[in-house]
This record gives sequence, structure tokens and C-alpha cells, in this order.
Amino acid sequence: MKFSRGRNFLFRIPEGKEFLSAVNEFAKKHNVLIGTISAIGTLKNPKIGYFEEEKGQYKVIELEGTYELVSALGNISIKDDEPFAHIHVSLGDKEGKLFGGHLIEGEVFVAEVYIQELLGEPLIRKPRENGLALWDAEEE
Repeated sequence: MKFSRGRNFLFRIPEGKEFLSAVNEFAKKHNVLIGTISAIGTLKNPKIGYFEEEKGQYKVIELEGTYELVSALGNISIKDDEPFAHIHVSLGDKEGKLFGGHLIEGEVFVAEVYIQELLGEPLIRKPRENGLALWDAEEE
């Protein structure tokens, strides 16, 4: 798929908001249908996931306390006719240990987010037999 660059957004999510909901709301408000996301900051009591292929679902890992959002990387596409952020994170604890995975939820203490909008044919997530909602694969 080919895309061209659209708008750039740099914003801060207010303290106490749920990270993914805030990103999805921002994308919907600004009509961002495709894009890339990166972020840094701090999350409280985040939940991350590891996809267990044999079960076809995410194992949820609940972290208690406050964690540095060392890195968040992901994308925006369309799921259920709405902008949908798919984000993976690296989270650091007070000892410097890292935890990583698919972000399921996290309360924002601080979150600085960058979105690079992409212009082109929207990527639509569709449920698959493996339990994931994925775009169609690019055929070579």
C-alpha cells in the first residue's frame, strides 16, 4: 500500500484520562483515519497483553502502580467504522525493569503523543479466525 504524509499532531493527554480512549477520541475528532503513533510519559496501573496463539486471545498482564511510558509505538486504522489505535508499549518501573506488550489500558499521569497522519486508502481491521482483527495482507 502507498500512502502520502498528511498532517502532524503533537499533543498532551490530560492527567486521569484513559490513554487509548483519548487517542481514539482525538483521531475521531480530527478525522485521522490512517496514521502512525508514538508517545512517551507515565501511566498508572496499566494493563498490557501478550497474544496467546493457541487460545486466540490476549493474556492480560495487570501492573500495579506508576510506570514510565518509555516508548509507545503503533498505528491508527479503521475498526468497526471508527478510528482505532493499536499500540505496543515499553513500560519501566522504579527499579528500571521493563515490561512490554500490547497496550490494553492505562490511566494517564503524563502522556505526550505524536501522530503522523497518512493519506490513502483506509486500512480496515476485520475479524480473523485466529482471534485478531487484522488488515488484509498485501499480495506481492
